[in-house]
Order: sequence, then structure tokens, then C-alpha cells
Amino acid sequence: MDVVDPLPGLRGEARAHHVATMFARVSRRYDLLNTVMTGGMHHRWRRQAALLGTRDLSGVALDVATGTGDLAIALARRPGMRQVVGLDFVPEMLHLARQKVLRRDSSKAIGFLRGDALALPFPDNAFACATCCFGLRNMEDVSKALAEMVRVVNHGGRVVILEIVPGESKGLFPWLLNLYFRRVVPVLGRVLAGEREAYTYLPRSVDAFPLAGELVHIMEEAGLRNVSYRSVGMGLVAIHVGEKA
Repeated sequence: MDVVDPLPGLRGEARAHHVATMFARVSRRYDLLNTVMTGGMHHRWRRQAALLGTRDLSGVALDVATGTGDLAIALARRPGMRQVVGLDFVPEMLHLARQKVLRRDSSKAIGFLRGDALALPFPDNAFACATCCFGLRNMEDVSKALAEMVRVVNHGGRVVILEIVPGESKGLFPWLLNLYFRRVVPVLGRVLAGEREAYTYLPRSVDAFPLAGELVHIMEEAGLRNVSYRSVGMGLVAIHVGEKA
């Protein structure tokens, strides 16, 4: 796979700040854009990720790059999860997540805090599971982010990644899907959110992300076993699941 850096010339804190600023600008339209781009299917994918991450487990769940909190809320609805922690680098996203939880009648505690996915502010073996939805490809060091998620999960716990992945299928339909993603999505971002840069960056960030099969190996190298994935969203999205060895 030919990898193209989605943010050439930006590294470290400068890169993190640039990404955070982009997401801050689109935060109030973020949920709307997700719904329009996926035809509302992103809610179903999050529920699947929550199910795969928590099945037969109990304790506290962590959602990394939680955004506006949809996956954290889905985790809180799972039996066995007595508490959920959502972490994100963008204050504007966390503000919307807290408002969303307050509007819902939740019997479980859901807390949100600002933090760096590459240096999680938690001790080892603190969570039953850790999830990340549409956030891993925005991180400068994917391997380090995965290693941090593995570190804070209990032995026998799970790490779940829900992410857009580069398409591998050939043919007319995958070509049309790719055309929509690269040409139509940036226009939707400009029209619905007044923000073209973030949604032009989106397909570039996918180009720089590993293929679904490659991500399996990266997760294994991070300390996970029994790693598998399922394709959703007509092959543009994958849900990866691994257990901490």
C-alpha cells in the first residue's frame, strides 16, 4: 500500500494541535456529518463494537478518542459495564459528550476527561475493555496508541477498533464508493459544516492507515491475541477485536 502522509511537515505537538483544531471547528456538526455520510449506520456499528468489546466481561470500560460520546454511551448500555470513561484531546468534543449524557437517563456513570491517547493517564490493568472509534487513524503513532490501550486493559480483556480502512476490492461499485468518499464527502463537509479542510483530510488519513489485514498484525505486535475483524459499511469500515494476552 502506498502511504501518503495526510499532514505533511507536521509532527508531534504541532500535528496534534492541528488535528484538534480541525475537530474543534466541526464539533457541533460532527454527529450530523457522521449520520449523513454513513446513512445513519454508524450507530449500528458502534453498538456492534460495544457488544464485541464487552461480551462476558464486567468492570469499567474505556473509550479512547470518544468524540461526542456515542460509543461511550453504547458501552454504558452493555450489561456488566458498571462505569465508562471517555477520553479525548478536543475540549469542544468533550463538552458535547457531557451534554449528550445529561440529556439521557443513564443509570450508569459515564465520565469524560481530556487526555492524550499516546500517554493514557491510567494505571496498568485498569479496564475490562478499551475501544476506539474513528480515531486511531488520526494518531501520529498507531502502534504506540494500541500499546497504551493494551497496557491499561486487564489480562483477558479486549481492545476494539472501529475504523475506516483503505478499500481493497476492485470493480465498479468499490470505485463508485471511493469516488463518493473522496469527492462528495468534502463537499458535504463544506456545505453542512462550513469546513472543507477536515473532510478533505479524512480520505487522506485513510490512505495513510493500514489495510485491515495489516492492522491485525500491528495489534498482535502490541500484545493482543486472537485478533480478528469484520468488514461493515460495504467494506470501507472494519471492526477489529483482540484479547490481551
